[in-house]
Formats: sequence, structure tokens, C-alpha cells
Amino acid sequence: MFILDDLLFRPFVGIVDALHSIALDEMYDVEALEDDLKENQLLYELGERSEEEYRRRKEELEAELEAARDVHERLSSGRVEVKR
Repeated sequence: MFILDDLLFRPFVGIVDALHSIALDEMYDVEALEDDLKENQLLYELGERSEEEYRRRKEELEAELEAARDVHERLSSGRVEVKR
């Protein structure tokens, strides 16, 4: 029974783990968030965004960026895993 589990279940868990990592990488794209922060700053400097809107968006993006960096840190250290 355990041999059958190893043959059938382990490859599936490996695939799910890889897909999970790829999905997290896509969802928490650090470079895209950094680009959004730069764009927000540029729009404010060009006068296309009010100071209130600029600050609100900056806080949102910084919170998302912090979460994204945390997720990437966990991925690189192996602390994010698929539970069976």
C-alpha cells in the first residue's frame, strides 16, 4: 500500500507544490509592485494625481510590496509548502 502511495501520490504532490509556488510568484510580483510605486510617484509629480490619492495608493502599494517580499522570502527558504 505504501509503495502504491509513493508511486501515485508523491509525483502529484510535487506538481501541486510547483504550481503553488508559481502561482504565489505570479500573485506577489515584487518587480510589478515596485513599478507601480514608481508610476504612482511619477503621476503625482506630473500633477495627474492628487496628493491624497498619491498617499493612499502609496500606502496600499507599500503594504502589498511588504507582503510580496515576505512571500518570496518564505518561498526561497522553503517555509511555504503544500500540506497533505
